[in-house]
Amino acid sequence: MRRLLFACLLMGSAHAFAFDRLQVEGYTLPNGLQVLLKPGTERGHVAIRLVVGVGLDDFSCEQKELPHLLEHLLFSGIDGSGEGDLEDRMQALGGEWNAYTSNADTTFVIEAPAQNQRKVLDLLLAILTRTELTDANINAAKRVVEREDGGHYSHLQRLLDRQDLGHTASNQLAVELGLKCAERAEVGQLTRDQLEALRKNWYAPNNMTLIIVGDLDKLLPAYLERTYGELDPVEPTDHLALPDIQHAAAHRRDLMRGWVGDGAKLHWLFPEPMLDDQHDETYDLLKDYLDWALYRELRLRHGLSYGPWSEREVLGGVGFLSLNADLEREDLPEAEQVLHDLTARLLKDGLDPAAFARLQQAAVARQAWAVQGNSALADYYWSASGEYANGRFSDPVKRIKAVSLEQTNQAMRQVLKQPGYWRIEKPLLSYEALNWIGAGVLGLIAIVLIGVRGYRKRIAQ
Repeated sequence: MRRLLFACLLMGSAHAFAFDRLQVEGYTLPNGLQVLLKPGTERGHVAIRLVVGVGLDDFSCEQKELPHLLEHLLFSGIDGSGEGDLEDRMQALGGEWNAYTSNADTTFVIEAPAQNQRKVLDLLLAILTRTELTDANINAAKRVVEREDGGHYSHLQRLLDRQDLGHTASNQLAVELGLKCAERAEVGQLTRDQLEALRKNWYAPNNMTLIIVGDLDKLLPAYLERTYGELDPVEPTDHLALPDIQHAAAHRRDLMRGWVGDGAKLHWLFPEPMLDDQHDETYDLLKDYLDWALYRELRLRHGLSYGPWSEREVLGGVGFLSLNADLEREDLPEAEQVLHDLTARLLKDGLDPAAFARLQQAAVARQAWAVQGNSALADYYWSASGEYANGRFSDPVKRIKAVSLEQTNQAMRQVLKQPGYWRIEKPLLSYEALNWIGAGVLGLIAIVLIGVRGYRKRIAQ
């Protein structure tokens, strides 16, 4: 009896043992639409991601908000109905949807009950093909985009951006190096013709990837070929080349953030040299090591920052690795010296082998639980689409394990041997300086009053 129970347990858990998140059915429809289908572990639910290969980086500074504006317009209603009716239709199907425009793509994100997956996909297809770009809808969408971007772009805000007062530290550096637009893109001047051209030239099946994860309908492939397979492909449009560093930037700059305060943020940014193998995995491990090193030095040993951190980000076409810390304003000189000492020690001695091995093993261990559930799987396939080939995504565990200590030391030295760019964010005045200014003003007022009183006495005599 025990053996029979054990056999039943094994049979019941076979699905869990067999599940391989890296193996995904992928194929291309005759019209060029790329399809990725993955049965998920959660029943009764599907996660849908439609990725359109057009983003903010495909347009000049003046037109950069075009894909964002069109994304909003596609939720403005179909068949003469409005945005509310469109949302009612999705609610009636038990689903939720949203969309996001990034630098590289525009993605429609849907969570829906499995039994309605084809009806939800019908509705998604309808907004792509039947949304009318009317002047009223365009103007309404422009107001929404403007609010999302922070409201009306006033002359004062434009002036602050030109003076580097309206950007974060990394964005300020990107503007200075010629990697990003100096001013915020506006939507007021965008036209219906531009929006129609965007939809015609970019919203085409051979520029889309459809990802569906979850409790898949058995007839889903046939449905997709009958519906999405009828979309007309277009001649591909070339993407704009990502900008490289075009100008020199100051080695150090103090950026004003507010008027009065005793806090400050320190940023030391380094361009990432390109590596031949495991570029992202190597720099991710180096980032993890620097996180640990900053925590040990700035918090544990010196008590200067509660939560220092390192960060990787892409600005234009250049990757940057940065060392960052929240500090008290008066601790800035000491913190800078600690960072200089830390980087000098790393350049001389290299990474600690035991700490590197520990952090590498932790990065490997995270892969076991980093992607859980249908929605997380769909998002993972979306972000890792460039690593898909022959029915499988490349194994991140193998890529992480392939990074050697020697390789990471070499990357670290390539990064830290550069002078980098210091950016210090702090208010214009500290509270102590404000007190001294207040005392000086009061003293000046007192001197003036005493002088006036003395002058009146002399006049009276």
